[in-house]
Amino acid sequence: MKIKKLFLFLTLALVFCFTPLTACGTNSAITIALPNDTTNEARALLLLEEQGYITLKEGAGIQATVRDIAENPYNIRFQEVEAAQIPNILPDVDFAVINSNYALEAGLDPIHDSLLTESASSAYVNILAVKEGREADPVIKALVAALESKQVADFISQTYGGAVVSVIEAPTDGYDATVDYDALAGASVSVAASPTPHAEILKIAKSILAERNITLVIREFTDYVQPNNVVESGEVDANYFQHMPYLTDFNKENGTHLVSVSGVHVEPMGLYGGKSKSLDVFQK
Repeated sequence: MKIKKLFLFLTLALVFCFTPLTACGTNSAITIALPNDTTNEARALLLLEEQGYITLKEGAGIQATVRDIAENPYNIRFQEVEAAQIPNILPDVDFAVINSNYALEAGLDPIHDSLLTESASSAYVNILAVKEGREADPVIKALVAALESKQVADFISQTYGGAVVSVIEAPTDGYDATVDYDALAGASVSVAASPTPHAEILKIAKSILAERNITLVIREFTDYVQPNNVVESGEVDANYFQHMPYLTDFNKENGTHLVSVSGVHVEPMGLYGGKSKSLDVFQK
């Protein structure tokens, strides 16, 4: 009888120790989804390191991946997922680090729904990119002036409430004095963009260009690869969806020749609760 009771006690102890998020002295089975592209994965890991949830190897920086984790005191399991798909799996993980544009598309409020938010670092300014050699094209310069307008800066601040932050320092009236707009009348320019907030912001630029009889064609993409490929091939004139560290890495990995012609806004990343709605699981 005593043996049976001892066996029952040991069984219950084992069950208790291996229940998710309820370990004997340590947390276990905390799952966090991260973007699987290099620069955004690093941003996510740096956000977690700032909170003391992990420690990265010295010098890992903005190229860090999960392989650069030196200490993981909370036994976090990381799921590396394509950035656009992370909101879809949020109910299946404890937490997820999500780019603001994908959070907004999924109906999440980056200001009120996120449990943690990174600072709006200038390193991650979202840019307008073109193929190298096209920087001085009049139609590109006209597009840049429209995107760097006061109208766009005001739209960003009034629409996104801090979830998207304008970095336009000296807003224009929407036009470039060095461009011959009469000569461009009837022209069109195409931009590959993420739906939110990029395509929404571009609609303001579109109305500005329309005043000078220039048509802005906005082509929406939901991934981080094709927008660069279509600009490299010449199928599309420009793209607006990424930050400079991502573009630098993309050019290096794919042999593309894209350059930034304007910085428009920053989208702070956030940590969102899935199965876990509180950061209390990180309290030892």
